[in-house]
Amino acid sequence: KVGWYNAVLQPAFQLPYPDDTLAFVILSTPSMFDKALKPFVNKERLKIIRDPVDQCVSHHLSHVKEKFPDQRVDVMFDYEILPSRKPKFLAQTAAHVAGAAYYYQRKDVKLDPWGNKKIYGVCIHPKYGGWFAIRGLLVFPDIQVPYLEQSAPVDCVSTEEKRIELLEQFNFHWKDGRYRDIIEVKERYSEEQKAYFATPPAERFKLLGLTQ
Repeated sequence: KVGWYNAVLQPAFQLPYPDDTLAFVILSTPSMFDKALKPFVNKERLKIIRDPVDQCVSHHLSHVKEKFPDQRVDVMFDYEILPSRKPKFLAQTAAHVAGAAYYYQRKDVKLDPWGNKKIYGVCIHPKYGGWFAIRGLLVFPDIQVPYLEQSAPVDCVSTEEKRIELLEQFNFHWKDGRYRDIIEVKERYSEEQKAYFATPPAERFKLLGLTQ
């Protein structure tokens, strides 16, 4: 429910819907690369002008929207920002309140070792660890679900030591991706997918056989 999200945020970041409004957080799993992105690139090769992943997600979510012709569906993407430069929605907070992935933050560590350093939080999925992404939010403004019960996200990094290790790796060594394996995972990105996301965005077109 939108109210779960709004309840944990300052007014500036809240979504302008009644508390009981239904919303879905959209995640991409490791298999998205082979099952969605590559077929999309092969089919839409000449139409890709921005980021291929963003366009692929937009393409699939527009299809979801078409499945509900009688409903208003507001779609927000993780990369969209408002004129104020704020993101349209805070993806990690949305995933946490929806019970999809646990958003580990500095406040989840009792004995904070970082002093004045800025420490960013990170979501971990109980099945995929850090090998997933939050891609968007679907809001159904005309559907109210007062009786929907909130499910807590799975706290899969439950010890103080592991949480410190996770936040250290994410904040100071994120490029090597070790934070993604903070727990034992069921599936991770393929070598091809790792190479794609490790490549600077401007050079990714070449990897997919696209001209910019």
